[in-house]
Amino acid sequence: MSKQPILVLDPEASDHHAEHQVLRARGPATRVDLLGVTAWSITDPALLKQLLTSPRVSKDGRAHWPAFADTVPTWPLALWIAVSNMFTAYGTDHRRLRRMVAPAFGARRIQAMRPAVEAIITGLLDDLAALPAEESVDLRERLAHPLPIAVIGRLMGVPEHRRHSFRAVVDGVFATTLTAEQAAANTAALYRALDELIAAKRARPGDDLTSLLIAARDDEGDGGGFSHEELRDTLLLMISAGYETTVNVIDQAITALLTDPEQLGHLRAGRADWSDVVEETLRHEPAVKHLPLRYALTDIPLPDGQMIAAGEAILASYAAANRHPDWHGESADRFDVTRPTKDHLAFGHGVHFCLGAPLARLEVATALRLLFARFPEIRLAVPAGALRPLPTLISNGHVTLPVHLRPDTR
Repeated sequence: MSKQPILVLDPEASDHHAEHQVLRARGPATRVDLLGVTAWSITDPALLKQLLTSPRVSKDGRAHWPAFADTVPTWPLALWIAVSNMFTAYGTDHRRLRRMVAPAFGARRIQAMRPAVEAIITGLLDDLAALPAEESVDLRERLAHPLPIAVIGRLMGVPEHRRHSFRAVVDGVFATTLTAEQAAANTAALYRALDELIAAKRARPGDDLTSLLIAARDDEGDGGGFSHEELRDTLLLMISAGYETTVNVIDQAITALLTDPEQLGHLRAGRADWSDVVEETLRHEPAVKHLPLRYALTDIPLPDGQMIAAGEAILASYAAANRHPDWHGESADRFDVTRPTKDHLAFGHGVHFCLGAPLARLEVATALRLLFARFPEIRLAVPAGALRPLPTLISNGHVTLPVHLRPDTR
């Protein structure tokens, strides 16, 4: 079978839904150009699940991608493939690293965080309620951003005065319009911030995940702990994954509900609950559109007769897969909180399934519940079509989310 021409993905993702339709139309897998790197974009959900759980696919580029050494120095997304943590680990290394982090996201610990999450949200809503009724409010800036920063900051022990600096550099991690030089400078700033956090916590440990991970690193007499590089990159993963993705889900859920009053009607009539909203948002507008990268360990035949050759890169195109008509029928593009089956791949699949999923679900559901209870007449301050998507292939949100919280009483 002759290969299709390589599809160059738009770095700004200016019309990502149209691009995802093109990807799906090209078959279960198609070759794409991702900022200069050729990869197989997988949009068929059944094939994607198969590859995400296959021992023939790895996330360790150092070991399993022949192009790794030549790509890292010049690729703007090098950080996504060069980190040394469970995000890029394979086999026993992945199990070791995940085992050390998993207890922090156990069910009891997450439930114990519920009062703190509610208190943070209540405080943010109190601040919003104090604003003049006629003033429009950017909920991405005033609610979606500060909530997960505060929650992950508390979990990781990041002092409040350091959280803004982390936000700036984490935003850069998800950008796909930076030059290689700009991306490298952002990475350097990010590692400086992480080193400062490690030094502060080593000097004065606390009851937080950073201190626990440092202790695991410093006590690795049995060889089962972290290297220094793994420690830094694990902190990077926890902070970035626990922040940016949750921001986007809150943003997209609010947008969907305010764009379609029928969906709010389902909630108020009891035909759906906030969990339904969260899961349908994760399906309809997942926080991450494409997630770089995985690598074929052997030749992998595809259903349409093509072949992913050993050593080639694979791009998990979660947003396109989530709306695949083979999975969710002809209504796959519609946001519907009453949809009977809201299955999705927003948190990944298989051994790399996101450990922070329960915490993200708690934050988003609680934020939505309290927001719409406090401001039942909330509405968009601009036409839905005027909301600008983030200019990135990875992160899936809006630049701003302006709303009116109450009727203008002037």
